[in-house]
Amino acid sequence: MLLLKSLELSGFKSFAKKTELAFGAPISAIVGPNGSGKSNIAEAFRFVLGEQSIKSLRGKRGEDLIFNGSKSSPRSNRAGVKVVFDNSKKLFNVDFDEVAIERTVHRDGINDYSINGSRVRLRDVMELLSAANVGATGHHIISQGETDRILLASLRERREMIEDALGLKIFHYKKEESEKRLLKTKENIAHVEALRKEIAPHLAFLKKQAEKVERATTMRGELAKLYLEYLKRESTYLTYQTERLKQGKAGPSEKLAVLEQKLSKAKEAVERASETDARGKESLKIEEDLSKVRKEKEQLTRELGRLEGQIAFAEKREKENQSKAALMVSLAEVERVVKEVEEAAVKSKETENPHTLRNILSQITLTLQNFLQEHLFNSPKSGEEDTRALKAEKRGLEEKFAVIERREDDLTKAYQFLKQKIDEAKDESRAAEREMFRIMGEQGELKGQLESFRTEENTLRIEEENFKRELGEAGALIGKEVLAYEHHKIEAVKEDIVSEKRNVQDERRRKIEKIKIRLEELGGSSGEEVLKEYKEVSEREAFLSREVADLEQSALSLKELIAELAEKLNVQFKEGIEKINTEFSRFFQLMFGGGLASLTVIKAPPKRRKRTELDDLEAELPSDLPNEVEEEEEGIDIEISLPHKRIRGLQMLSGGERALTSIALLFAMSQVNPPPFIILDETDAALDEANSKRYGDMIEALSKKSQLILITHNRETMGRASILYGVTMGSDGISKLLSVKFEEAVAVAK
Repeated sequence: MLLLKSLELSGFKSFAKKTELAFGAPISAIVGPNGSGKSNIAEAFRFVLGEQSIKSLRGKRGEDLIFNGSKSSPRSNRAGVKVVFDNSKKLFNVDFDEVAIERTVHRDGINDYSINGSRVRLRDVMELLSAANVGATGHHIISQGETDRILLASLRERREMIEDALGLKIFHYKKEESEKRLLKTKENIAHVEALRKEIAPHLAFLKKQAEKVERATTMRGELAKLYLEYLKRESTYLTYQTERLKQGKAGPSEKLAVLEQKLSKAKEAVERASETDARGKESLKIEEDLSKVRKEKEQLTRELGRLEGQIAFAEKREKENQSKAALMVSLAEVERVVKEVEEAAVKSKETENPHTLRNILSQITLTLQNFLQEHLFNSPKSGEEDTRALKAEKRGLEEKFAVIERREDDLTKAYQFLKQKIDEAKDESRAAEREMFRIMGEQGELKGQLESFRTEENTLRIEEENFKRELGEAGALIGKEVLAYEHHKIEAVKEDIVSEKRNVQDERRRKIEKIKIRLEELGGSSGEEVLKEYKEVSEREAFLSREVADLEQSALSLKELIAELAEKLNVQFKEGIEKINTEFSRFFQLMFGGGLASLTVIKAPPKRRKRTELDDLEAELPSDLPNEVEEEEEGIDIEISLPHKRIRGLQMLSGGERALTSIALLFAMSQVNPPPFIILDETDAALDEANSKRYGDMIEALSKKSQLILITHNRETMGRASILYGVTMGSDGISKLLSVKFEEAVAVAK
């Protein structure tokens, strides 16, 4: 199958006009006088296949490749070359039966590339061609004067040429691409690690804050449980006590109303008896006094009950103030007072004037008094003084109560004495008086009971106020859920709750207060924003950690791929060398009529290379090494032995012998991995007639595996071609093309 179909030149060097060469035969020859521009065709192949060295195209700048004009023709603004391949066997990795690659260079040096009319990158062209073992500087394009280029090349360059001939360049592309990806991966790892280091301090801070919030949440949950039980018990207790007092007051109040009616009737009977007896008036007077005394006694009883409730409340508040005393006065306020007193004391040391000393002492006294007055309501001592004042007032009332009781006792005795006299005087009023006194006695007892109930009511009212305040604080700290305390289930039954000693409930409240203080120290807020941010940053860190792991795994896979490609490249290279040696020896013997020739893989002299970014990232080299390190690699040496001569080195060969050796090696390389086409530009120039015939025979053998384009002056070589293109150049400096197909010419001749 013929892969190369045609080549089209337009404005390229001496080909000013559009010129197309069709290659429909295994061997096509291009002939013409020197200077006609036939070598420009070989350079056009190099150009369109991606050659980047303008020097190898015999130019200095890109515009040197563009037709520069003549007397009869203007210069071109661009040069273009298009090569067309047959892709019916899908040798190229595109879904087209024909592949057209075109390259255009403009006078500003800009190059355009296209594949089947679509603009592409140079890299896309190189990758497409490498898959078919085609390249711009490969072994399949031998320009004029480069026949022995492979012999003159260094060991390392010779290896690269042979790798190209063996089709191993694709492995180099993949290896270089993998190394670039590895470098990029390591850069990404470094970048991700930098991000992790950047967020690490903030994550540690958020973690501590989140732990505080979690502790606060735990405490809040514990506080909610304590609050629910406390409120449930307190509500049950207060409800029970309220109902008990209400029921307890109902009986005495009803009895007092009945006794009041009976007492009124008894008094009427006594008054009727007293109208005839002066002692009756005196008894009434004593009765009135006794009634006043008892009223005063009742009043004092109520006052005493009120004071007992206030004393209990004050003592409770005093305990609370003592637990929070340290929080009443700020440290800054205390420091300010201390500073003022110290400054005044320093001034007192600096003066001996009595008047000034008195003023300083007055200032210190005033400062302390102001401080105490300002914070008196927050001082635990203020609560103690209130309690002492209430207790002092209570003692005063108790003394008055004792005086009233003695007065009541005296009046009672006087009244009883008078009653006895009245009984003696008026027997008919005794029953009424006895009834009256009995009623009054019962009234006193009932009023005492009611007063006791009122005292309990005052205490209960204070406890209810405390309960409401505690309920408000619970709602603020815990939320609405605590307001459903009535539905909270506890193990104790109602009877156990109401019979429980109050100090047990007080202990529960103290536990609640302790947790509230600890919550206040932790900040008290729910911390939802902190937890949200901590979760986001933690997820970010976890993502980065997974990213690093994935990148490290990717880097490991790339390293394994690079090692695998290097191993595969090395194995296939050595296998290819063995095959080339077989063909090289055969072609060499054909050329020289015997002798020996072979390629040998040797260690090339070390060359210096700069330390790369990949080396830096891998940190495989010590930091004290220089920027450049030695690199050792394998190269290719050529060993030959001519028949009937003691020549064993390339340096001892004549020009013709070098040309024959080069041709033998180039043909051997082409036989091992045949390229789709081979372009030979006057590679037969140094051959004599006998060697030209051998050269022609080898060309015909080679054309069975690769399509040949020969630029030649050799008649023997021309005779092997099926298509012959002649290139001429007129006075206008423009190359023109003439073509002849030998088969058609023979048919016409016949």
